Amino acid sequence: MSTPYPDSVRFLYALGNEHRTIKLGLERIRTVLEFLDGPHRACRFVHVAGTNGKGSTCAMIERALRESGVLTGLYTSPHLVEPVERVRVLGRPVPFADFSRAFDIVHEAAERLIAEGRIDMHPTYFETMTAMAFVLFREYRTEVVVLETGMGGRLDATNVVDPEAAVITPIDFDHEKFLGDTIAKIAGEKAGIIKPGRPVVTARQHPEAMRVLEQTARERGARLKRASEWRTSQLELHAYGSRFVVHGPDGIEFRIEQPLIGAHQVENALTAVAALRELGLTPAQIQKGIAAADWPGRLEPVRRAPDIFLDGAHNPAGARALAGYLRRFHHGRKKWLIFGAMSDKNLQAIGGPLFHLADELIFTAPGQTRAFRPEEIVERTGERRARLAGDVREALEMASGAAQEDLIVVTGSLYLVGEARALLVGESGVSASR
Repeated sequence: MSTPYPDSVRFLYALGNEHRTIKLGLERIRTVLEFLDGPHRACRFVHVAGTNGKGSTCAMIERALRESGVLTGLYTSPHLVEPVERVRVLGRPVPFADFSRAFDIVHEAAERLIAEGRIDMHPTYFETMTAMAFVLFREYRTEVVVLETGMGGRLDATNVVDPEAAVITPIDFDHEKFLGDTIAKIAGEKAGIIKPGRPVVTARQHPEAMRVLEQTARERGARLKRASEWRTSQLELHAYGSRFVVHGPDGIEFRIEQPLIGAHQVENALTAVAALRELGLTPAQIQKGIAAADWPGRLEPVRRAPDIFLDGAHNPAGARALAGYLRRFHHGRKKWLIFGAMSDKNLQAIGGPLFHLADELIFTAPGQTRAFRPEEIVERTGERRARLAGDVREALEMASGAAQEDLIVVTGSLYLVGEARALLVGESGVSASR
């Protein structure tokens, strides 16, 4: 009998926060996977790295592959409500029982390898989850898995696969403690997923990031495809999505209906389109997939009158994208901003584009030990007008006085967004059985 799901989750959390306890390197996870007969070699992969837009781009690629008749897997992080959200087959989180069984398989392998002296410690939270995902995708006989890196790329636990293609979304500042303090250094880590002889598709990049990607692709004999080779026309941006015509470098053109919100999602869609064409999908399959794509917690409207949006912007580029959306489509509306962040974040760089747009500012904290306390956010930003809430529930109660025509935005951390979503939506797409 497998470990009950709640116990599996408790053990995973006991391994520590996936960023604070991260051990970048591939030797340990490779040893575990080889002991398990190589589940990471059982299917094909599309490997996705980048700073912003990874999850949305993964969601579009996976949905288009699924619509084309492929048995798909999707591995992303972090989760919003339940850890099973990270491992999806045909768009649905795996059942709790399957998740727990995979945990037992990986945990027992790790314990044996430790006892034999073949690994120095139990795999970290993220390493364990990644190994579990490979085990589950093999069990489900998935054909193509869209695999998102956790942090960086070169030494990320997902970088044990030989993918059909690598995809790199926009690179910007985030996790500088681990990845480096310049765009070039961060790009060097992301470029680690580029494999010899395999195509790599890149979004538009800072010039210094593009130079690193170009050099790495040349050194490894990888064919570099740029999303910027695709252009758009007849672009119609609206508050709840967009529509536009894409024009490819080979002269092909077709219309895209994009349900994901924000101008930045047009760029993400172009990256997905370029990757999907590289994978051999037809325009009709791409159109159908992107039109059906869904990615919770990213400029996601969850309530009306007043409108409540959840957005996981947690770095400067994400904050700028959110601010641009608010200025463009919600100018003149009274805005309530509920903000909380993790303690490794640059509050000035994230808050700078956002806080001045808020008529009502509420600082709170996600339920994580490494989160900034609301008082610390005030001290570091000087935003003395902000009201302070102990948790997101209290923050939402403070915003309950919003008028029907007002706008409430919860942002700053995907952990905070997940907690808000659990309260406001009450589900995460998770069920106990398929």
